[in-house]
Amino acid sequence: MPAADPELVAAARAVRENAHAPYSRFKVGAALRAASGRVYVGCNVENVAYPEGTCAEAGAIAAMVAAGDTRLIAVAVIADSPAPVPPCGGCRQKLAEFGAGEVPVTLATTDGGLTQTTIAQLLPGQFSAAHMDRA
Repeated sequence: MPAADPELVAAARAVRENAHAPYSRFKVGAALRAASGRVYVGCNVENVAYPEGTCAEAGAIAAMVAAGDTRLIAVAVIADSPAPVPPCGGCRQKLAEFGAGEVPVTLATTDGGLTQTTIAQLLPGQFSAAHMDRA
């Protein structure tokens, strides 16, 4: 498995500071590299109608798609937690929509903890467009 992408981890760390998390106080930052090489970031944005917020990973994906990129090749997620925090189930499916199974995912803590995984390892048994084929 490839080593952590330091640029992505740094971008996720920086954007995490912008998170709007007044209810959970659990700030998360995400960064992804698109096939174009561009880096997109997102942070969690909570809402008083909790849990109607947006996850950091979903924000980064939305920024990527809004900019015209549709394929990601690396992901980093960071939070201030005792152990690296994986994406929620919905975000795992969102990552799988835009990245292949072998795409590396770095999960990090603000104090330097790192775990390397892949989209496929995060989402075994993925639901895909192939399940919708009727041919």
